[in-house]
Amino acid sequence: MSPDARLRATFDVAAETYQDARPDYPRELYADLLMITGLRPPARLLEVGCGPGKATVPLARMGFPVTAVELGPALAREARRRLAGYAGVSVVTSAFEEWEPAAADRFDLVYAATAWKWVDSAVKYDKAARLLVPGGHLAVWNADHALPVGFDPFFAEIQKVYEEIGEGHPGPWPPPEDEADPTAAEFAASGRFTVVAARRYLWALRYTADAYLALLDTFSGHIAMEPDKREHLYREVRRLLAARPDGRLTRHWSAALTVGRRS
Repeated sequence: MSPDARLRATFDVAAETYQDARPDYPRELYADLLMITGLRPPARLLEVGCGPGKATVPLARMGFPVTAVELGPALAREARRRLAGYAGVSVVTSAFEEWEPAAADRFDLVYAATAWKWVDSAVKYDKAARLLVPGGHLAVWNADHALPVGFDPFFAEIQKVYEEIGEGHPGPWPPPEDEADPTAAEFAASGRFTVVAARRYLWALRYTADAYLALLDTFSGHIAMEPDKREHLYREVRRLLAARPDGRLTRHWSAALTVGRRS
């Protein structure tokens, strides 16, 4: 099992806190997704790696039938609980690579929110294409830490702590803000999808120390971190924020949406 495969299973321990700790995806993203694909209920959607339903609930609320596949049993249970009131929504506990629908089942949209990178690259594009109707779409988006000009200096300060404990950011820091998202190139290289749109969304949220540490507890690297390293890091987060008048930090988020049509 690869290191990434081991890390992708860590999220299950955060099943009860993930939904509240992680940010909601921008409303504009969903509006753009529907405009680009032209989808309306009752189009059938397949979600890869739904977690506790972060990106499932907004689409289910719009009336879409959704089949959501989730690797983690605790996350799948939490998703079922949150989605119990939506007709036509089902949650399957399985790795996407291993799951197969009923023979005749095909979908109008396959999508993944902050999950696509964890799926086996040798499988995911071919399988997504096979499960789509002719002309169906694949949509992938994420929620990453952004460091635009003028970002909160807290992150430069805490980066020194990450480096001290041997958990520093690989490559240059801060990462180049104009670094291209590789997903569109992956779509094209797969030979299975034609990219029809790529969008980027940027927003900022304020966090107390408790809220920020709850967020860190949903990240695979922090979940898997050695306990003594994590404890030291979290103490430093609290120390740095306690020195601020309001005890809060500003974290910028970036979401890159890529939409492809089945070739």
